[in-house]
Amino acid sequence: MRPLHIALAALVAAVWGVNFVVIEVGLAHFPPLLFSALRFLVAALPAVFLVGRPTVAWKWIIGVGLVLGVAKFGLLFIGMDRGMPAGLSSLVLQVQAVFTALFAALALGERPGRVRVLGMGVALAGIGVAAVDEGAGGPVLAFVLVVAAAACWGVSNVLTRKAAPSDSLNFMVWVSTVPVLPLLGLSLLVEGPDRDAEALAALDWSGVGIIVYVAWITTVFGFGAWGFLLRHHPASSVAPFTLLVPVFGMSSAALFLGESVSPLRWCAAALLVGGVALTSLAGRRATAPQAPKAQAVRV
Repeated sequence: MRPLHIALAALVAAVWGVNFVVIEVGLAHFPPLLFSALRFLVAALPAVFLVGRPTVAWKWIIGVGLVLGVAKFGLLFIGMDRGMPAGLSSLVLQVQAVFTALFAALALGERPGRVRVLGMGVALAGIGVAAVDEGAGGPVLAFVLVVAAAACWGVSNVLTRKAAPSDSLNFMVWVSTVPVLPLLGLSLLVEGPDRDAEALAALDWSGVGIIVYVAWITTVFGFGAWGFLLRHHPASSVAPFTLLVPVFGMSSAALFLGESVSPLRWCAAALLVGGVALTSLAGRRATAPQAPKAQAVRV
């Protein structure tokens, strides 16, 4: 890869990592389900009028929109709202690679090789260590919700592979149109119209900036740049940069939110990142000749 493209890949990873800090700050402004709905609303508009018609069947757009947008992001935002730290969330979500491999084996008949199985075991050990660390001083339910969000992410990755969109930005923008109404409905039902109205009435420039970041910077710019890199380089060259996401997530959370990183959490990070690297990269090498162009949807 050219140095400029390497810098772009690292920038996208940084944008996606810092996104967890922005989400945590945003949860002080909005209830979690309303926040998620606003994220997708702003990501979809006006971009949906600029990216052209969908390049895949609507069943895939709706399926990914519900699983990724409603289930995954709903669980993530609720888990972080209930006390899951931003840095740890950016780390734990990476276990989606294990869930993706498991669901791909069940749904697509992909048989993981020994190296990939080893990677899955190492990553799950990292989750266990992180659970012990979080259980010692944090809300266990919030941790479980983020793990469940990673599982939903794994399902959406398998659906995305089945859809095989030729344009990842076009696909993500159209997927963003699906969760808006379901999330708004759930927010009114669970969080209540009074709480939603109060949050919207108190909207200030800080809140606007947060929505713009999570919608346009992480989604529109992030996916646009990622799609550009994937069009110019093999996925095996681009994909490893996603392992930088929890690095940026944990470091930015420590820098801006003052989150401490215990020795157990460092151990969990090493196990998770190493396990995800083995799981993801071994799987890509094994399937490279037949690999579809569709890539896993990132945060």
